[in-house]
Amino acid sequence: MVRGEFIENLPCVNVDIGWAQAVQRSMFLLDTGFTGDLQVSHEIAKQLNLEVTGVTPTKIADGRVVNMPSAVAIASMEGVNEYVQVLISEGSPLLGISFPSKFSYKATVDCKNKTVALERVN
Repeated sequence: MVRGEFIENLPCVNVDIGWAQAVQRSMFLLDTGFTGDLQVSHEIAKQLNLEVTGVTPTKIADGRVVNMPSAVAIASMEGVNEYVQVLISEGSPLLGISFPSKFSYKATVDCKNKTVALERVN
């Protein structure tokens, strides 16, 4: 089980992400309204040497559709590695709702007790 934490009333989870020889652990906001895998800043993308592989039309919170650069990275949770799509944006690092399913995890956000958990399901 991967446990997260609430930071300023926002559910967050640490994820190991990397590409080539660069790996880092980053804190991501668990965003159930984001249907992708991960979103990182240009700075994180540069630190990881992510190579832009395309542009993805993305509907953002205000309803507009914007074109975001996208890349592929490897994410790791509890020793399991999976390829994930990464959108590169000026916004906050986001963990989308499709991310846990790639690892066969369910996400539990308990607002009352301010806990976040990603748990493997079979």
